[in-house]
Amino acid sequence: MARLAAEFWVAAYLARLRLADIAAYVVKRGEAGAGAVLVKSSTLDGQARAFQRSFDPLSGDRVWMVLAEGDEASVDAVIGRQRGRDPDIWVIEVEDRQGRTLLDEVGLD
Repeated sequence: MARLAAEFWVAAYLARLRLADIAAYVVKRGEAGAGAVLVKSSTLDGQARAFQRSFDPLSGDRVWMVLAEGDEASVDAVIGRQRGRDPDIWVIEVEDRQGRTLLDEVGLD
């Protein structure tokens, strides 16, 4: 399967979140064609999780894995370090009290 350009994936993801009435923002715009994408999920209570796409070592499938979780400041620090290492990275922030990200839906892997 061909890899979808990061910019198009982000646009589709944001549209899907809007349809579910989940607030989301592009915090850092990355490289349009091949930038990695991080998704931060904030539950608006001081807690957060950051997800990154990775490969499942058993199946080889692309999956979303938790990069960091805990208090929001700590998660932001991890994201900041990732941004420092990769200037092409995209960072999307999702705000939902229930912690919904839709990353487990078909087509978002």
